[in-house]
Amino acid sequence: MKKLKNNELGRINITEFKCAKKTPITIILDNVRSAMNVGSIFRTSDAFLIENIILCGITATPPDKEIRKTALGSTDSVKWEFFKSTIDAVSKLKSEGYHIIGIEQADQSTMLNDIILPKKPIAIIMGNEVNGVAQEVVDVCNTVIEIPQFGTKHSLNISVTTGIVIWELWRKLNI
Repeated sequence: MKKLKNNELGRINITEFKCAKKTPITIILDNVRSAMNVGSIFRTSDAFLIENIILCGITATPPDKEIRKTALGSTDSVKWEFFKSTIDAVSKLKSEGYHIIGIEQADQSTMLNDIILPKKPIAIIMGNEVNGVAQEVVDVCNTVIEIPQFGTKHSLNISVTTGIVIWELWRKLNI
C-alpha cells in the first residue's frame, strides 16, 4: 500500500466544484462562537459538495483569519451567506420548500441512524457550542435529530457533529 500524494487524489478544482451537482443540503450555523469550527465546517462541506452554508447571528464570516486556518481555501468553493437572525434564514428556506432539521438533544428527537429523509432539499441547523440550537429555532424545525452517544459527556464538538451528520445524510441520499 502506498500513501497517495495530493496530485494523485483526483480532486476537482474550484471552477469544477462550482459547476458540480451539489448534495441537496444547506447547513445553518446558529450563533457559532468559534471561527475555527466555522472553518472546519466549510472544509467538510467542500468534501461532500454541500449546497450552501448560512452563517447566522454572532457566527464569524469569511475572510476571518481563524476561519482561513481550518477552511484551507474552502470558503472560495462553498457558497455561503449571512443572516442576522437564524429564524429569518429558516423562514426563507421553508418558503423555498426545504425540510428543516435541527441537530439537538430533544424530548422528541429521532436518532441520526433512524432518520428517513424527505424527497426535498434539507437544511440542518448546528447550534452554539455552549447552548446548542436556540429553543426558538428548535420550535420551527420540521424534525430534530441527535447522534446516539454512550459515554459520560453530553455532547460532541460542533465540527465533529457536523461531519458525522453530513456523512450519514450524504450516505442516505446516495444509496
